[in-house]
Amino acid sequence: MSGAAPVPGFGPATIEAGDPRYESLLRGANHRFVAKPDRVCVVTTTEQVVAVVADAVATGLRVTVRSGGHGYEGFTAADGGVLLDMSEMTAVYFDPSRRAFAIEPGATLGHVYRVLFKNWNVTIPGGECTEVGVGGHFAGGGYGPLSRRLGAVVDYLYAVEVVVVDADGTAHAVVATREPDDPHHDLWWAHTGGGGGNFGVVTRYWVRAPGATSAEPAELLPQAPSRWRVAYCMWSWDAMTEESFTTVLRNVGTWFEHNSAPGSRHAQHSASFYASHRSGGALLLQAMVDDDLPDAAALLDEYFDAVCEGVEVEAMRTQSVKPWLYVAAYPNWGDPGTQDIRRAKLKAAYLRKGYDEDQLSTVWEHLTREGCEHNQFILIGYGGQVNTVAPDATATAQRDSVLKAAFMAVWADEAEDHEHITRLREFYRDVYAKTGGVPVPGEASDGSYINYPDIDLADPEWNTSAVPWSTLYYKDNYPRLRQIKGRYDPRNEFHHGLSVELP
Repeated sequence: MSGAAPVPGFGPATIEAGDPRYESLLRGANHRFVAKPDRVCVVTTTEQVVAVVADAVATGLRVTVRSGGHGYEGFTAADGGVLLDMSEMTAVYFDPSRRAFAIEPGATLGHVYRVLFKNWNVTIPGGECTEVGVGGHFAGGGYGPLSRRLGAVVDYLYAVEVVVVDADGTAHAVVATREPDDPHHDLWWAHTGGGGGNFGVVTRYWVRAPGATSAEPAELLPQAPSRWRVAYCMWSWDAMTEESFTTVLRNVGTWFEHNSAPGSRHAQHSASFYASHRSGGALLLQAMVDDDLPDAAALLDEYFDAVCEGVEVEAMRTQSVKPWLYVAAYPNWGDPGTQDIRRAKLKAAYLRKGYDEDQLSTVWEHLTREGCEHNQFILIGYGGQVNTVAPDATATAQRDSVLKAAFMAVWADEAEDHEHITRLREFYRDVYAKTGGVPVPGEASDGSYINYPDIDLADPEWNTSAVPWSTLYYKDNYPRLRQIKGRYDPRNEFHHGLSVELP
């Protein structure tokens, strides 16, 4: 599809308590948080969003916004107000007037990959969790398996349409672009890593590769892989010793320190390390690469060889090649839990270097400790092309890290919330004990990732570093984000537990 956006099918649909649809619309992916709005408004056009926001502001109701619903904190689970449901705004099309691909915020990543691939054989370096909506993923500086090779999603963001509220309460839509002379350039910049729910309601993104000049759609984004090679290296927890475990983890950190230079041979592929608690059965290395690249299989074997060096426990290895879209858009891929196990907590960090010996021992201790059976630990490859962009060129400030770390727990029973959240908090705190329980930017760490929000970073009980949460997420970019907040949301209509503060 090209040209104008599709005609919407319906909306706005207004759903209040007592409506048989109401209960089905109160939860996102994380069932820890249940919204209790006065009404849910399902919208399908920018004009509908303007009308709903204007009415809410005029009647003194708070607006919260949900696209894919994959938030790890309860930022859209407000009591009262209006919950704006963007999930039916799913169009993906080429806009010739901007020579860019328009993507609405309710489109899931899997849907985006399918449409871009089927129509133009192009793609973007977004995440591998296919049911995540682009609304928050883009605004928070999304990344994925192609990012080491191609960069972050925000490096492809050409423009964004945002419904904002002026000081007098007037709601209207603004289109902001990356063009330096655009009077709304700052609003574009704020959506290149400033996080969702801070400045207004995103109703459309436009993406185009930086520096692309062609008028042909197929030349305005990177060509998609045709085949995707996926490799695994697995160890049984039953056979794992502390020495072998810490050797694996040490080797992962060292390898990424030495193999994450932009454009380098191994920056062409992604890789990650996953460890359940010892009761979970297995430790897993995963690596993925475009199989059309020369020596694709050898690249992944070299990575596994390096990580397995000195590890006494034998590993099982597999490699397989599948059509790219089969892997990239597989339903529900990457989502934690099941239909019933949907309560989650996530904590994150950027790594400039691998963990030191004390941290390696701490990870082992928490993953083998009785009572911590729901703890999970993940290291995800980063760097490469991401690190070619200056820290202030976008709102994504972390531009020289080589790994992202994720500490996660997923469970089913509400009665177990306190236990599992506390165990995960202790795990994270102990790994970062030398820097006040959080990954303070420095030689080894570089703060945290706003798309994996963690309210604990603003809690002095769990962050004793004296470094504020805003520095951990945004570093030196935070003052500019506050100024933009003051211009485009001077009434603070859009706010949550980690929202950008007014100047």
